[in-house]
Amino acid sequence: MRLKATVLAGAVIAATALTGNVTPAAAQDSIYVPLFTYRTGPFSGSGIYIAEGMHDYLEMLNQRDGGIGGVKIAIEECETGYDTKKGLECYEAVKDKKPVVVNPWSTGITLPLIPRASVDKIPVLSMAYGLSASAMGDTFPWIFNPPATYWDGASMILSYIGSKEGGLDKLKGKTIGYVYLDAGFGKEPIPFFEQVSKDYGFNLKLYPVAATEMQNQSSQWLNVRRDKPDYMIMYGWGALQPTAVKEAVKINYPMDKFISIWWPSEDDAAAGGDQAKGFKSLNWHAVGADFPALQDIKKFVTDKNLTQTDKNHLGKVIYNRGVYNSMLIAEGIRNAQKITGKKVVTGEDVRRGLETLNVDEARLKEIGLAGFTGAVKLSCADHNGHFATFMQEWDGTKWVKTGGDIKPMTDKVNPLLAAAAKDYTDKNGNWPKRTEACDKAS
Repeated sequence: MRLKATVLAGAVIAATALTGNVTPAAAQDSIYVPLFTYRTGPFSGSGIYIAEGMHDYLEMLNQRDGGIGGVKIAIEECETGYDTKKGLECYEAVKDKKPVVVNPWSTGITLPLIPRASVDKIPVLSMAYGLSASAMGDTFPWIFNPPATYWDGASMILSYIGSKEGGLDKLKGKTIGYVYLDAGFGKEPIPFFEQVSKDYGFNLKLYPVAATEMQNQSSQWLNVRRDKPDYMIMYGWGALQPTAVKEAVKINYPMDKFISIWWPSEDDAAAGGDQAKGFKSLNWHAVGADFPALQDIKKFVTDKNLTQTDKNHLGKVIYNRGVYNSMLIAEGIRNAQKITGKKVVTGEDVRRGLETLNVDEARLKEIGLAGFTGAVKLSCADHNGHFATFMQEWDGTKWVKTGGDIKPMTDKVNPLLAAAAKDYTDKNGNWPKRTEACDKAS
């Protein structure tokens, strides 16, 4: 009970500090968007940027536009510390306030929310994380995970490696290492890697890192030095990432062969010093603040001190990831208003809004994000989109885009997604069949 009280108190304090409004429960003419964040703990190095970007974009809409469709967004943070138990307590604390969407920002928190979402009629946005199979909208009508799944990401990294070797068939006999957080997030891509290692004949070496040992990876990297993998792939978060970069540098691992899924920040890459140059990561949006929407965040939010954001964080890669996440929320709400004709929409409405989301290039220009990212279009059957990413490289001071679009290997990924969705429903007896009607895409 004491922990729950602490979580609730933290949520109320954050709401008051960040919005200056009454608590969302009393704001009947607003749209309630809780943000599950972790500004403290071993994952805060990543979580702070996400929290800042998510909050600031929504607050900018409040300050500049009076909200969305003339309705203010009631923003409330709940600190999870990236802890699943605390995250579920946050969910219990906010669900009776009728949130229109929940952002768990942790695969561990997302997984137990999946069966609850349809019961509570609250859509869950697990943006490029969570259960990859939840991309299957017919099976998971309340879960959304655009713009790409972790299996898509794994396939894109593999495609990139194949392009450097002269073709995927050239991977035969090579060794690819995988260093990962030993939790749901890091374990999820393993079935994909195991399958493609058989398909293409490469050796797969696994280097799990426990959450309690993220800052002590010397044994894993001694094994890397022994095994001499031709490439290293990383799925990390929080303190795991800068530690891995430092350890790779320490053993003189060739950094141009070290490739991460889309989570490393500038701080993570910089932890390796000058020798970290060449370290690579997937991404799907721009770095930097030279976009009208980001400049409006500066004008209406950070310059007015309506945020906890370190002003130097504006435009950083993971800050911009938070902006992207809240762009999806805002556009889902706006689309829900359009579909229903209502100003104050519900979670059920926003589910429909997300399911018919169509943020095309013209819309990106309208919202001040032209050139920031690619178009996003979802459907009843596809809650992910499986959109392309690109590779970025650390040049010693910043992330630099190094090539064109990399598309996922849908021929490899889609059968796994379908099988995983079936496996999930088989293991969760009496999984409800979809009853939600499909709207035509707007």
